[in-house]
Formats: sequence, C-alpha cells, structure tokens
Amino acid sequence: MLNLFIGTVSTCSLASHIALEEAGADYTVTRLDFSKNEQKAAAFLKVNPKARVPALVTDKGTITETPAILFYIGQVFPKANLLPADPFGMADMQAFNSYLCSTVHPAHAHKGRGHRWSDDPAVIEALKIKVPQNMNDYFGLIENGYLKGPWVMGEQFTVADAYLYVISTWLEGDGADISRLPRVIDHRSRMAARPAVQKVRASYT
Repeated sequence: MLNLFIGTVSTCSLASHIALEEAGADYTVTRLDFSKNEQKAAAFLKVNPKARVPALVTDKGTITETPAILFYIGQVFPKANLLPADPFGMADMQAFNSYLCSTVHPAHAHKGRGHRWSDDPAVIEALKIKVPQNMNDYFGLIENGYLKGPWVMGEQFTVADAYLYVISTWLEGDGADISRLPRVIDHRSRMAARPAVQKVRASYT
C-alpha cells in the first residue's frame, strides 16, 4: 500500500494527497508535525533525507518532489485519466508543474523560509519585500497563458489542477492581488467543490 508523508493542509503535500484521492488509490497518510520538527527526526530522514514533504513510499522505494509524485500517481492509476494522453500534452503539463515547483513555490517561500537562502536577519527580511510582486507576476502568467480553462490543460482534469489549487490558496497570504486573477480564482473555487478535495481537506481537521 502507498504511504504518503504530509504536513499541514497549507503545504504542497496537499496536492499529492488530492491526486491519490482523485485516482481512487488505496493509500495511507503519515502526518508530520513541523512545529515539533518531526520532518528532521531520524525516522523520517531515513524516508526522505531532504527533510521535506511530500514523500510517497511505494513497494519499490520512496518518491519525493511534487511533480514526480503527481506523475507517478497518474501513471500507476491510468483509469483515473489524470495525465494527458499525447507526448506533447504530457510535456506541456510537466512544464507547468515544473514552473510551480521551481519558480512559484520558492517565491512564496521567501516570505516564511528566508533562512534557506541567508543567515543574515536583514537579508531574510528583505526577501519578503518582493513576495507580493513576484506572486502577482507569476500568477499573471498562469492567468493569461498557462491556464487553458476550464482546467490547466483545457477540458481534461489532470494532476496539474491539484498542484495549482494548493499554491493558489497561498495568494492572499502572500499579498497578491486576486482581483487580477479571475480565472485562477474560478479554478480554485471549482477545485474546492470537488468531492475528493473536500474529503481530503476534511481529514486535516
């Protein structure tokens, strides 16, 4: 059975959790309490030496990094139809997920995880200044380019939708101007109405 290591409902591990539920997978979850630094405990470091979530334990080993986990879920549960069928569509979706992982998520992390980039308190504070602008800029590109509508890839719901949904829930806290992002917010609302999303979110309370 698959075992997904997760954090709180506000972490990106929520995307993998939603994808497993959408896929109809047989899985368990192990929740780590970051306030107790459980992600740095020896037991979890054996699972993921990066001390990060998500981490998906399979019968062949552990998979880390959200884009990789989402892709794995889509491949292992093909009947759920969570991946584009053609090579270009697959690459296009992977480009989007990579953008969220490599660009958008780090921009958000500058607000609360500045210690990853500097030990200087002044630098850590300075990193926070551009978070609203960067999130506005990056989500502007999603709003006007990447988000094909009604879902990320168009008519087909894919694992990319779970990933976009989770990161879009950070917008207000990052000081982004959501009035400029009507399509993104509409996507977020439709995601929130999906039974799988509601079931997963309820499990965190």
